[in-house]
Amino acid sequence: MDYTPVTPFRRTIDAAILKHQAATQEELPPTGANKWEVLRELAAARVAFGLSDRDLTVLQALVSFHQATILGGNDKELIVYPSNKAICERLNGMPCSTMRRHLSNLVQTGFVVRRDSPNGKRYARRYGDEKVAFGFDLSPLVRRFQDICEAAEAVRAADERYKRLRATVSLMRRDLAGLAEYGRSLRPDQGVWDQFSDLAALTARDLRRKLEMENLRRVEAALGVALDHARNLLNGHIAEDMSTNDAVSEQHYQNSNKDSYVFEPRLEKARDEGVAIKDEDVGVSVEHCKNEGDHTLHVHEDQLLPNIPLGLVLASCHEFKSYAEQPVRHWHDLVRVADMVRPMMGISPSAWDEAKRYMGPEEASVVVVAMLERFNDIRSPGGYMRSLSAKAAIGEFSCGPMIMALMRRDAA
Repeated sequence: MDYTPVTPFRRTIDAAILKHQAATQEELPPTGANKWEVLRELAAARVAFGLSDRDLTVLQALVSFHQATILGGNDKELIVYPSNKAICERLNGMPCSTMRRHLSNLVQTGFVVRRDSPNGKRYARRYGDEKVAFGFDLSPLVRRFQDICEAAEAVRAADERYKRLRATVSLMRRDLAGLAEYGRSLRPDQGVWDQFSDLAALTARDLRRKLEMENLRRVEAALGVALDHARNLLNGHIAEDMSTNDAVSEQHYQNSNKDSYVFEPRLEKARDEGVAIKDEDVGVSVEHCKNEGDHTLHVHEDQLLPNIPLGLVLASCHEFKSYAEQPVRHWHDLVRVADMVRPMMGISPSAWDEAKRYMGPEEASVVVVAMLERFNDIRSPGGYMRSLSAKAAIGEFSCGPMIMALMRRDAA
């Protein structure tokens, strides 16, 4: 064609349309662009270009009138000339007024350029080997393809950052709620636990809606400060308990069996391994019975539950839940699940009975579900359970540090 018009038929023109018209005078990239890939990338970056999903629906209908899959390249004819009726038919009966409104936005944003004929009609004429078409020019999709891809990649990266930050905030909120519950049972004298619980509850309420990135960062910062404070309080208390255990070793000694057990051979085995054991360290009374020359060690203990809330165990351990037939709400539920899981882990019945004897069934169950969280890192679960039972037998074991380690791993 000898002349390319820049003004639309019986429509006003503005600076944006003139700018897009001038850009069409540039050469097309030699490789062209796949029209479906252009639409896919533009759908991801539509917000950045001020387009709606309905705008893209109209653009997809226009692109479908171009028969080739590759726009540009060897094919320089990028003008389609469907009637309004044909466009609306491909839009499943969209009203013509609605279609024209979205088409106007595509023209205004520069993804479609009007090439109106002298009378405003859309058609094509052939003059020998030359074809002259009037309609909608799709060449901006090829020229702007690189910019569209970069914008789409930036949008995807921003979405990924947002999802990761939201997941981090959700995990921090869960940890703060668990630490508050645990801390309230350990140090009820501290009034900050109620504040931490309130902060966790407010965060859960805020996460029900889509927060802006800036607001989500502020929530993350507030949770981080609260978690650091909670960990400092709890770590100080655990260190204090461990130092107290060196002097008063009967703390944390639990035994679910009220009967007497003869476990002198186990004490001898511990001594053979180089562990210094004293009768007062065991936390039990020894009666030297002159029955056939044997020494029988009778165990007397109080029936105690683990010094850790069940809710904190459930919040830190998740693997066992896939084996539970029903939700775990009480300690006896956890014991039943641990008894079912431990054969799969390679813990023998004798090792399990020994753990329940020296730790108590509840604390032994906590150890099993905690080991299941780190199952890939434990070479011999049965041997590991026996070693912990040996420590429990002399009052040097508590399951609290195991759960705290899992919480720190989740928070990392």
